[in-house]
Amino acid sequence: MPSSECVFCQVIAHTTPADIVFEDEHVVAFLDRAPVFPGHVLVAPREHVVTLPDLRAARIEPLFARVQRIARILPEALDAHGTFVAINNVVSQSVAHLHVHVVPRRRKDGLRGFFWPRQRYADGEAAAYATVIRAAIDAAVDVV
Repeated sequence: MPSSECVFCQVIAHTTPADIVFEDEHVVAFLDRAPVFPGHVLVAPREHVVTLPDLRAARIEPLFARVQRIARILPEALDAHGTFVAINNVVSQSVAHLHVHVVPRRRKDGLRGFFWPRQRYADGEAAAYATVIRAAIDAAVDVV
């Protein structure tokens, strides 16, 4: 059940603006507002659950199939070498709604360990990244 106070539930309901790159009946994927690197995507289940252990078993495969698809598409879409995929459960979880980080990575990008330096998008930059990622997802031949 959605939480009226959860910002991710508001994004999922389209009552709070976000740069959405993919959505279907299971998830909504959108750009992190304070990305580790530009193109950092959050994949959140439509169902409001706080942590991965709270997610019903039947919902795990649909969530991770979409995470896998986005992780497969981001490197080519953003000229990256790979991705970093992570979940925080309670500790370091800035929004109490389960979400998976899919972060584009490049060799020698400076990311070390679990220190995630955050940045902000310049005006219009997030929308441009979202457009590129959406186009790559739409063009992908794999079907989830």
